[in-house]
Amino acid sequence: MEWATVPCVDPILVITNSLAGTSDQETLDRALTILRESASVEVAATSNPGELDGVLHRAGSRMIVVAGGDGSLHAVIAALHKRNELAGKTLALLPLGTGNDFARGTDIPLDIDEAARLVLSGEPRPVALILDETGCVVVNNVHVGAGAQASRRGHRWKSRLGSIGVGRVNLGKLGYPIGALLSSFQPPSQRLRVEVDGVVVNDLDQPVMMVAVGNGANVGGGTPLTPDADPEDQTLDVMISRAVTPGAKLDYLAKLRKGAHPERDDVLYVRGHEVSVSGEEFFVSADGEIYGPERSRTWRVDPDAYRMVLPPMGPKPADDQPTDED
Repeated sequence: MEWATVPCVDPILVITNSLAGTSDQETLDRALTILRESASVEVAATSNPGELDGVLHRAGSRMIVVAGGDGSLHAVIAALHKRNELAGKTLALLPLGTGNDFARGTDIPLDIDEAARLVLSGEPRPVALILDETGCVVVNNVHVGAGAQASRRGHRWKSRLGSIGVGRVNLGKLGYPIGALLSSFQPPSQRLRVEVDGVVVNDLDQPVMMVAVGNGANVGGGTPLTPDADPEDQTLDVMISRAVTPGAKLDYLAKLRKGAHPERDDVLYVRGHEVSVSGEEFFVSADGEIYGPERSRTWRVDPDAYRMVLPPMGPKPADDQPTDED
């Protein structure tokens, strides 16, 4: 689908990561050509937090367009949050990463020309963010247990497989599924207490394989870990896998790639606004960044944290009109 380009009177600041190996300058130039037909555009390349902070310091009221992948988007949003400037900001995304999970989950086109046209013609709408008790942000997804190990190992496989192919058309997106398979048996399980909005949904007597808290649906280049998560609905999706036997793990992983794992009897899928995990030491993968070990962590939703340019919403069916469910 092509988005109609309309005149854009507001200036645009495009932030790129000069060290991102998956960024293709020729692809970016195509997007910039489209943007410059309708707007005044400044491009700023950054390679470290200090440079990024300097660029944001002079952003003013301009729309900020992140040209990069999920890591670049996280870096910009985290920096704006740290500067207490995220609220009221309008962001857009030119997906130039390998995984592009936030773009996939919000229907931002992966085709760079369509994505550029969307920047000019899309709807800025409020989206949520995840915050932990230390104030750190999660844009898309955070998970513990086997999922964190999958991210650790998947990152190595992503780097190896990313060199097989040309530009963004490579095998890097297979990193997370491979990491998940390799990590599914070590550790075999963990004993974790999980509370959602103050209610215990899993206690220490019930071992788990992994716990995921999703603001967005996908991780690892399209793996729907929390398939119903939507950053516009202002709630968190919580997925707890209790698949701890070898056979259960293999079947869980097979269904995970298709997003069918919540159908399993040993998977709990709930929604809420605050999630706490405690118990045995665990590592955390937050937007792909690994930290730990931890013994306790709490995440809450920050509703309407900022505005993101997204595809226009289709008209809702009238009350007297039949829907697909009728």
